[in-house]
Amino acid sequence: MKATFLDLRRRPGKIMEAIERKEKVTLSKRGQVVAKIVPQEQEERPWDLKKTGAFGLWKDRGDMKDPGQYVRKMRKGRFSDL
Repeated sequence: MKATFLDLRRRPGKIMEAIERKEKVTLSKRGQVVAKIVPQEQEERPWDLKKTGAFGLWKDRGDMKDPGQYVRKMRKGRFSDL
């Protein structure tokens, strides 16, 4: 599918439908091709968030066992200063 940046602004749903149909979308601006949108295959995930280390980063911290209590404790001093 060929589309312009104006199409991208005015009809993003049509472009998304083409991507969902696994079509490649070529974006152009003033007649010049500037980008290609290629649908990503499900099997080609370059990373897995659960393996990045961002999840469970603070699992060993004793003061964050209960996140709600930790946040209340953190905010407690702020409101008493008013």
